[in-house]
Amino acid sequence: MFGLGTIRGGIHPDGHKENSSRLAIMTKVALPHRLYLPLCQHSGDDAVPIISLGQHVLKGQLIALSAGRQSANVHAPTSGVIVAIDTITMPHPSGLPANAIVLEPDGLDKWIELNPPKDPYNTPPEALASLVEQAGIVGMGGAIFPAAIKLRQGRRFEIKTLIINGSECEPYLTTDDRLMQERAAEIIEGTKLVRYIIEAYRAVIAIEDNKPKAIAALKKAAEGVGAIEVMVVPARYPMGSAKQLIQAVTGLEVPAGARSNDIGVLVHNVATIYAIQQMLIHGRPLISRVTTIAGNCIQKPQNIEALLGTPIQHLIDACGGLVQQPARLLMGGPMMGQVLPSLEVPLIKGSSGILALTKAEVNTHVPNPCIRCSRCVSACPMGLLPLEMARSVKVDDFDHAQEYGLRDCILCGSCAYVCPSHIPLVQYFEYAKGELAERRTSQQKMTYTQELMAARTARVKAEAEAKMAAKKAKKQRTAKPANAEASD
Repeated sequence: MFGLGTIRGGIHPDGHKENSSRLAIMTKVALPHRLYLPLCQHSGDDAVPIISLGQHVLKGQLIALSAGRQSANVHAPTSGVIVAIDTITMPHPSGLPANAIVLEPDGLDKWIELNPPKDPYNTPPEALASLVEQAGIVGMGGAIFPAAIKLRQGRRFEIKTLIINGSECEPYLTTDDRLMQERAAEIIEGTKLVRYIIEAYRAVIAIEDNKPKAIAALKKAAEGVGAIEVMVVPARYPMGSAKQLIQAVTGLEVPAGARSNDIGVLVHNVATIYAIQQMLIHGRPLISRVTTIAGNCIQKPQNIEALLGTPIQHLIDACGGLVQQPARLLMGGPMMGQVLPSLEVPLIKGSSGILALTKAEVNTHVPNPCIRCSRCVSACPMGLLPLEMARSVKVDDFDHAQEYGLRDCILCGSCAYVCPSHIPLVQYFEYAKGELAERRTSQQKMTYTQELMAARTARVKAEAEAKMAAKKAKKQRTAKPANAEASD
């Protein structure tokens, strides 16, 4: 039904990419007064600080160690002094506080001693995966899933195809585009390294057809390199979603509830590949990233290579500041990005873009009743029924919403984009997924509590039985002499 290069549904939103894509990446940005480094810049548990207040650290030094599920290391983005280990406001719509390390730069920008492997291709793949883990590298397309976990999962499965995601389908964002144009050789080298680690048969770098310069740069860099193909895919949102890209590149569809590994495919973003190359060739941990600063409120939209922990206000100032007060401030793209509570929040590993949008760029329509036009059904890349899911969610009937495929919803926003009634469908689905996650957490806690109660009951019963047995044995021992005297 869907051949190579095509996906189900999808939309064609206005790109708004020309302002930031025409300029080279800004690499020289003044150091901020302080860097704010959250202990959770990944999809799992907080990292644990291994430094103390007042300690002087060097650039690239490990300052927080991964701990628990899907956690990742945190490193010092520059040399300086640790001035606080406290809570800060996270770049999240909730504005909730999170644990963070505050670093005051000393202006020297002095590196630790770097020790990359002498010959990565003669180093065991598991050792390379461990180096990626030590570097604190996570998925930099937005998923922030630790990259080393994916590499190890890839080694456990027979991976036929490694896909490097260079589609960057979100409007405004041009981070990957500029990275591919300016650092194509490094991306090809990173692709070779990941292919070596997971032992994939082939690698495909997939780029949307609206990025001709990036396509040309990567094709030139890939000349003479075997088993790496640069594939052009149509510019259609959400082509950048892993499941849609897999369908476009291989013609295969990831089954509901399954992972790409199950069909022999592994996907990494180009920025993640670049970070892996920097670690395995140069020994550099993840301490900075390229991010797009854009929107009509920005004086000079462009891409900046900035240190992690840099306040957003500092990055906007580097682009000439604001021309007017933003109607909405986003981290990420306008389709799937998160609303930011203020300009004081820091840049984190998953910050692919910072958008300051005017009122004209923001959908401020008042929602109207659903007219049952089914445009959302046609636009859904997962083949779901958004109108039915939304109707169930409105009355908190999450079980029926799941029957209509809520678990498979990727929250891409295509349905809300085409809705003539301007119904905030994505918000409904985010709310439902959050409630279901809370239910699962509550159920897990209840199950754990029941297991503890059962264990305690069994322990108390065993202790009581042991006491009774001891008492009975003692009674038998004291009864023997009396019986012996009576027989005499």
